[in-house]
Amino acid sequence: MRFLGALSLGLVGPVVVAPLAVALPIAGTAPSARPEGAPTIEQFDPPEGWMERALRGISEPIPGGLEFLQDQGAWFTPFNHPNATGRYDIRGLHGSEGTPSG
Repeated sequence: MRFLGALSLGLVGPVVVAPLAVALPIAGTAPSARPEGAPTIEQFDPPEGWMERALRGISEPIPGGLEFLQDQGAWFTPFNHPNATGRYDIRGLHGSEGTPSG
């Protein structure tokens, strides 16, 4: 009974929403221009072993289509993250080192 009383007090109480004190930049309103004051990446230093992890499961010679990794920078790419599992994990990103899982 106490629980219901406490719950009802929370439901009937006033809700106050404070406006934001600082206007934040909104991306996407002008796709060809970066919003004024938006953060930027000045320099990207890949962590130790980044390229090796990105090329895991790919044998030598490295296909020319993967040259984009040299210029990848800090941009997100699903290419260097584990994705499909089981028989679809052809690069072995979920299994043991360098062998497909499943």
